[in-house]
Amino acid sequence: MPSPATVPARTLDTVSGARVPVPHPERLVHLQFRRFAGCPVCNLHLRSVANRLAEIEAVGIHEVVVFHSSADALRPYTSDLPLDVVADPSRILYREFGVERGPRALLDPRGWPAIARAITRELRAVRRGDRPAPPAHPEGGRLGLPADVLIAPDGRVLAAKHGAHVDDQWSVDELLALVPAVAEDRP
Repeated sequence: MPSPATVPARTLDTVSGARVPVPHPERLVHLQFRRFAGCPVCNLHLRSVANRLAEIEAVGIHEVVVFHSSADALRPYTSDLPLDVVADPSRILYREFGVERGPRALLDPRGWPAIARAITRELRAVRRGDRPAPPAHPEGGRLGLPADVLIAPDGRVLAAKHGAHVDDQWSVDELLALVPAVAEDRP
């Protein structure tokens, strides 16, 4: 199921207690769907986004990240990220945007290099005491697939990508490359 063509206005509550409008009245929204709290591949990707957040914001994009875990489960893993993180343990937003889950999330060999890099990096962070270890049995399971949706201030979905495996999401470079392509479509 694909993402909707338009997104009705709503306000989402973040795990830090902030409220974020989607769509944003003045900025593009990059709505990211990730897997579970403590997901090493998700964490690797989100750290790359956080490292380049100034570039992302400079082109008018606001980052909103959705996980299928509870806010309590997410806080230890995301409290140091400068991103709006939203808990969706009931997968309401996942269903609305057609975000799937399945064994191919982990079984597709294209995701294996990222899994190896992510586990190595997370083990180092855990040993240093920077982050808790990923959960052995994450809420909602391990089989979620990533998705990315770029939403205009008027709610139109300008671009979307539904991942085929655990590491199949927009890179920061791919996200930034979308902005010139959608600039003429903005209201």
